[in-house]
Amino acid sequence: VYRYERSGTLHGLSRVRGFTQDDAHIICTPDQIDDEIGRVLDFSLNLLRGFGFEEFRFDLSVRDPATPEKYAGSDEMWQQAEASLARALQARDLPYQRMEGEAVFYGPKIDIHIKDAVGRTWQLTTIQFDFNLPGRFDMTFVGEDGQEHRPYVVHRALMGSIERFFGILVEHYAGAFPVWLM
Repeated sequence: VYRYERSGTLHGLSRVRGFTQDDAHIICTPDQIDDEIGRVLDFSLNLLRGFGFEEFRFDLSVRDPATPEKYAGSDEMWQQAEASLARALQARDLPYQRMEGEAVFYGPKIDIHIKDAVGRTWQLTTIQFDFNLPGRFDMTFVGEDGQEHRPYVVHRALMGSIERFFGILVEHYAGAFPVWLM
């Protein structure tokens, strides 16, 4: 990904013009979303803990109920997706903040923030529904009823920007990386 950053906003590896994201998109049926969200959340936490991060903050970003016309997808899709994200956090006893109006136009999300070795908080992992892509790409599947239905798309980025993640790791380990990482 490349983006033009104004002069003075670049900052080491944490804010660069060209960066790599570890994105993936999971395409699933509506009845599969709870399992998929749970698996992605478990995978994310396992990965972050594997790098030595133990302090997390979880944000559940949902749409602004006063302006539903600003968002892709139906009310039913949003309600189902928001509930699925909340259930995944609750099933793992993870405290979270509900962020009203903080969802992007295409879907609700969980953001996982970590605390680094010097006490700064960084948003890394995002687990997000995307109600825009299935329609844009005319995605369908044939359900048990023999009819075509739209799948759900779950977007996930575990580390976010690889460059920023590496910069966080340099400071987290004070440059003394564990042998397995070298």
